[in-house]
Amino acid sequence: MKFDKPVDISWVADFIHADIIGNKQGQATGINEIHKVESGDIVFVDHPKYYDKCIQSAASFIIINKEVSCPEGKSLLVTASPFEAYQQLVNYFRPFIPSLKMISDSATVGTGSVIMPNTYIGNQVSIGSHCIIHPNVTILDHCIIGDEVVIQSGTVIGSDAFYYNRKTNRDLQYQKMKSCGRVVIQDAVEIGAGCTIDRGVSGDTVIGSGTKIDNLVHIGHDTVIGKNCLLAAQVGIAGATEIEDEVILWGQVGVSKTLTIGKGAVLMAQSGVPSSLEGGKSYFGSPALEAKEKMKELVWVKRIPEIWQKLSDLIK
Repeated sequence: MKFDKPVDISWVADFIHADIIGNKQGQATGINEIHKVESGDIVFVDHPKYYDKCIQSAASFIIINKEVSCPEGKSLLVTASPFEAYQQLVNYFRPFIPSLKMISDSATVGTGSVIMPNTYIGNQVSIGSHCIIHPNVTILDHCIIGDEVVIQSGTVIGSDAFYYNRKTNRDLQYQKMKSCGRVVIQDAVEIGAGCTIDRGVSGDTVIGSGTKIDNLVHIGHDTVIGKNCLLAAQVGIAGATEIEDEVILWGQVGVSKTLTIGKGAVLMAQSGVPSSLEGGKSYFGSPALEAKEKMKELVWVKRIPEIWQKLSDLIK
């Protein structure tokens, strides 16, 4: 999430009751989580395992629960509860504001776009020109829809990220990390019926121009899907994943989090993707392997009973 204007880091420190180590004159331009940080961003960390990753990231300001060495030019905001401090900032800069109208007064709809009955459009939503939004679609706060986009019935754009902070030393071990990001859908995208696309935790979930999405597809928070991709029914993509241009995911493909599928890759139906894949190749299976190699493997697996029988006969 980007702030409307830069914020003095000294104000942030006072607001979350933190001590500043390092640069005390900096200005923060937004809040982000570790997978998406840019220069000027605030990020939080509350586990030693991730201290170094956060401190060495592009983030300029790190909310942390221990005083450690601070790189030149950066700021550490030391507080006992970094997660709670992050939540304070989200609540302040992007508070929940109910909209009780089907189309919020702050939403904008471009020329020639058709909004069918029972569609809900939240606060600060922007819809481009010549779009068709079918009945019972929900587009939640701050989402951006480009030109010539088609969204079929029952789809939800901008639901909260499935993202929780876990601590075993509290009764409620899983505490929700409030979502302040957006969904950005670029031009000429088509989205089928009953799809769910989660907003970013603090950044953007992006669907690239020309991409076509079938029914019952789920796309997790902060995922970036490139241009001219094809996603068939029941595909599921976890958070903070990058799908490059012209990728095809056939039915029921499952993609894990924080990985990259390269340009032009094709995943055959029911494949599972646990790690990054090179572009320009076809894959199959779970875990997904190059299709031609997986097919050879399946042939040999099918022959195991025959080979076992031959070995047994030799032993007799």
